[in-house]
Amino acid sequence: MRPILLAISLLATLRLSAADWPQWRGPEGTGVSNEKNLPIIWHEQRSMVWKCPLPEWGTSTPVISGEAVFVTTHRADDKLLLLKIDKRKGQIVWTQEVGSGTAEREGPKRHPQKVHKFYSPASPSPVTNGKIVVAHFGDGDLAAYDFEGNRLWKRNLQDDYGAYTSWYGHANSPVISGNLVISVCLQDSLADLHDPPIESYVVAHDLNTGDVRWKVARKTKAEKEECDAYTTPLLCTLNGIKQLVVMGGNQLDAYDPATGRQLWFLPGQTGGRTVASPTVGREMIFAVRGLRGALIALKPKPAGELGFRDLAWTYSEGTPDSCSPIVWNELLFTVSDDGVARCFDATTGNLKWKERLKGQYKASPVAADGRIYFLNVDGLATVVSASPRFDKLVENKLDDQTIASPAISDGRILIRGRKTLYCIGK
Repeated sequence: MRPILLAISLLATLRLSAADWPQWRGPEGTGVSNEKNLPIIWHEQRSMVWKCPLPEWGTSTPVISGEAVFVTTHRADDKLLLLKIDKRKGQIVWTQEVGSGTAEREGPKRHPQKVHKFYSPASPSPVTNGKIVVAHFGDGDLAAYDFEGNRLWKRNLQDDYGAYTSWYGHANSPVISGNLVISVCLQDSLADLHDPPIESYVVAHDLNTGDVRWKVARKTKAEKEECDAYTTPLLCTLNGIKQLVVMGGNQLDAYDPATGRQLWFLPGQTGGRTVASPTVGREMIFAVRGLRGALIALKPKPAGELGFRDLAWTYSEGTPDSCSPIVWNELLFTVSDDGVARCFDATTGNLKWKERLKGQYKASPVAADGRIYFLNVDGLATVVSASPRFDKLVENKLDDQTIASPAISDGRILIRGRKTLYCIGK
């Protein structure tokens, strides 16, 4: 039996608004911002623009659009909430109760699920196109609201397609492509208990109405826990083709976001259940095989089945379990859950440096202004230069538990703690 490990998709990639997407995406790669003049020194009494107390608790990353910040949370009375916060003042504008859910921590695996201590039904991150915000929760609730807090539609994916069977709690975040909101469910098939086996799937709903536009089964050769993935899909354009890249179930593949048609697939990425999401840069996709498997770099062909010969490079030592890789210019950065950070040449995979940082890590690093921000679970952020030589600039401490990845907008860094949303700026 494998040890119980974290299963939180928000750690994988940041959810970005349509307005913030160009600055967030930067020249290449998710989690990268073109922001300048960001603060690099802060603590509880310094560089704080505001602090907003949050109903406990959740681990989703905030999503930002203009002057609006959206956060999901799971209150102590099991209410699942979507909050809108004023980005200028740090005040809650409105709170909507989306549904209710629990995070059982006792009992046999799955029926009910026995989730990790860091897991919350408010683990999937919200997503917005600048007019509509969509919230998804680990109980299956998927709901859309306008910016005034009016619910446009709601449905529950467990009601529609069957109970979730991932071992440690469903946590995949949705993405928006055009007028579609796309969700993934990557889960144990329970092949030894169900005939036919329970399927993993990718499904697209109309952003305005919630109607199903397409749904495809995601078939892989994984079995049991290896089927589970808590990753967020990656929207990108490669070979001139817009595609939705999905990692999990020992497979990396891509779909046409408009139709759900599979474009290409790379099977045989055997590892285990997968938490870290893929990222893109240098015309390549970078992903981590599950359960601290190898880091792989792929330059995919336009279509068809791919093989190991299509991999540009792999690296197997000390890879992340929860934290997604990030690309800045020609460099790729990772941090393992036990705090070992690495820098690679993104094209060749050559290791540039390896250094141990303080603490344990679940949040994915973010990059901006020539710096990489590594945030550990105890509120300590280590800022290093995004360079081929290790150059630690500063360490910053907040008095909170920090599982979610930071978000960046308008020269400010938003860090979601267990109790507080922090807005850090000069």
